[in-house]
Amino acid sequence: MRAWLFPGQGAQRVGMGGELFDLFPAECAAADDVLGYSVRELCLHDPEGRLGRTRYAQPALFVVEALSLLARRRSEPEPDWYAGHSLGEFTALWAAGCFDFATGVRLVRRRGELMGRADGGLMAAVLGVPAERVAEELAAAGGEAADAEIANHNSARQVVLSGTPGAVRAATGLLTRSLGARCVPLKVSAAFHSRHMADAAREFADHLHGFRFADPRVPVVSNVTGRPYRPGDLPELLARQVAAPVLWWQSMSLLVHEGVDEVAELGPGRVLTGLWREAVREPAPRTPSPAGQPGTAPGAGREPSATVRGAAVTEGRTAAGRAAATDGRNVAESPAAPNRDDAPPPVIVSRVPVGTGAAELGSAAFRRAYGLRLAYLAGSMYRGISSVDLVVRLGEAGLMGFFGTGGLDLGEIEKAIGRIQERLGAHGRFGMNLLHDLDDPRRERETVELFLNRGVRHVEAAAHLGVTAPLVRFRFSGARRTADGRASGLRHVMAKVSRPEVATAFLSPPPAALLERMVHDGDLTAEEAGIARRHPVAGEICVEADSGGHTDGGVALTLVPSLVRLRDRISARHGYPAPPPVGASGGLGTPEAVAAAFTLGADFVLTGSVNQCTPEAGTSDAVKEMLAGLDVQDTAYAPSGDMFELGARVQVVRKGTLFAARAGKLYELYRRHASLAEIDERTLRSIERSYFRRSVDEVWELTRAHYIGTGRPHVVEKAENDPHHRMALVFKWYFAHTNRLALAGDTSQRANFQIHCGPAMGAFNNLVRGTALADWRRRHPDAIADLLMSGAARILGGPEEEPGTAPKRPGSAM
Repeated sequence: MRAWLFPGQGAQRVGMGGELFDLFPAECAAADDVLGYSVRELCLHDPEGRLGRTRYAQPALFVVEALSLLARRRSEPEPDWYAGHSLGEFTALWAAGCFDFATGVRLVRRRGELMGRADGGLMAAVLGVPAERVAEELAAAGGEAADAEIANHNSARQVVLSGTPGAVRAATGLLTRSLGARCVPLKVSAAFHSRHMADAAREFADHLHGFRFADPRVPVVSNVTGRPYRPGDLPELLARQVAAPVLWWQSMSLLVHEGVDEVAELGPGRVLTGLWREAVREPAPRTPSPAGQPGTAPGAGREPSATVRGAAVTEGRTAAGRAAATDGRNVAESPAAPNRDDAPPPVIVSRVPVGTGAAELGSAAFRRAYGLRLAYLAGSMYRGISSVDLVVRLGEAGLMGFFGTGGLDLGEIEKAIGRIQERLGAHGRFGMNLLHDLDDPRRERETVELFLNRGVRHVEAAAHLGVTAPLVRFRFSGARRTADGRASGLRHVMAKVSRPEVATAFLSPPPAALLERMVHDGDLTAEEAGIARRHPVAGEICVEADSGGHTDGGVALTLVPSLVRLRDRISARHGYPAPPPVGASGGLGTPEAVAAAFTLGADFVLTGSVNQCTPEAGTSDAVKEMLAGLDVQDTAYAPSGDMFELGARVQVVRKGTLFAARAGKLYELYRRHASLAEIDERTLRSIERSYFRRSVDEVWELTRAHYIGTGRPHVVEKAENDPHHRMALVFKWYFAHTNRLALAGDTSQRANFQIHCGPAMGAFNNLVRGTALADWRRRHPDAIADLLMSGAARILGGPEEEPGTAPKRPGSAM
């Protein structure tokens, strides 16, 4: 079998193209017409020295590579495969019939313009060190070096780093000292294939909307996934490619495993030929892939085989499992099958293969549905602690976080959405928290209305005791059937659950009576309700074990497997084409904990406490200093402010604060007494002096003004007629007040700080003790994600490092 390869930027040189321009005058004229200058003159003579600039180099390379292919076709039949390195992928897609020549020139001209705007970056090849080892070293080191990203994975022993000059220089110096790597700076002016290209990627995505593309007639391997393009993939993957790493080793390894034994490099240079030989000598291990598609290599975005440390088992033994394996789409985008009440529950096993890399942990279907490079999410934290900056940082790094809306008014939430969308773009990766409010169901309706109006696609449903109409509306409003019967347009509801009965409600379709009422009220159309009857309320659920904030104190070892099995039984009963992904959260502060979650059957993980102690978190420096000093025993359980009357609990910081004890005292007084008047004078004065620092009457006036000001006078009326309810509201003021004290960092009231946190924070502190990440100012949330996930991959049997010789020269950068 044969493959033709096309190089990327960096391969250009004056004189390239030679006699090709005379052979294909029509194509040259078409290119000149699009570009507005002579591509022949640029390539052969470059009189103004423009060939080294991105906006000129990219279209010039595309034209020369395209002409090289036309010349090759005169003497040889079409190959079995095409692949191109970064820019070269456009030539490969043109060769496979996805668009015409003039369209290809237009695309690369715009790509070159957008990428050429970036400046001030640096790239460097790192030779002789496995990519996984490089990632681990950078994540563990912290500091400026941790900001460098792996942009190209060219071979088993060659990667390219991208980032600011300071970050790349710090990283290459570190890798030279610690790993003995050879580092070669590349002649580029920007940090290509990194988060620094996020703006260019978003603008290019908008540009691609103006084109129509055909599916490849010959398989083309994608740089982004390391696997062949599938029907409909092209616009999304070409946009992502601008800022995503180039998985060239994985791409070439796929060709090796598919039986390709001959390649030809069409275009200037022979860099790709050398990298092909490296892949033949040392390919990535082949792993199973979705049925009907060629096998893929680590890091290629595929669903891993069901193997744990060498003990292989069969995955996908039911219709639901087979659908997940063959299609890989999220259930929200899949057609529903007929109900099968008598269907046996599927047999589900761990999806962690031997040799797994960080990018392969968990469910590939989940990663594709969310558009992430890792099966990893960062959960929301109250009052914007999971802040705009935190969410944007994760989105720019190919990850996703949920903004914390709890405790904020609608105006503050809308401003946050606007700031996130402004920085990440309309199609950026982000989610919003939807916190259930027992006292004010109107708030949930208004928040969902805001989300729908602002185009929010992902919500994290927290503290829900069951399914609500606003959640159902968010999920199914705008859903429609495509011509082939597929459900399209469903939004993502990720429900955090810790009880089987709540999980059952979210994993099932909405109740028929609720749907009928919503259609009657105009909240859903008949078509939307029809789709809802065939799909679960939650596109994903996340099992919440012993976490910071609201918690039932559940144990992941029992909860995750139990709810995974519950998911499988419900999916089989309702005939879902693919089971909704199940995530794990709570206690995830070390690679060992993350590895355990995946071994238990989780499709993804969601972290919380560890992200609160980052520069981007929206809390005070005083709180972050306290968090960075915690150990695993330094948290405690306390009553929850928003579900005070029900006795719900949150997990909070114990060390350095008296909040847990004081909150517990207030709840005990509420249970024992029918009114504030029943509390003895000494106890009441102590609460006023130490807890409130103002009189009970002053607290009630503040509380009364709050409810009237937020349009809820009925709450005040009830409290004035019910002394027990009034006592609850006065005590709940303390919980809101202590949150504000912590956020503001008022150290004179440190004893009253309410800081939601689980023991994962202490575990993470122990993990990074003695490293640069011991300083919270260097703990960026994406660095935490990479550290935890790469460490988990190594624990679960990632490839062992072996000594090897470096290639003679690095591959192309773009």
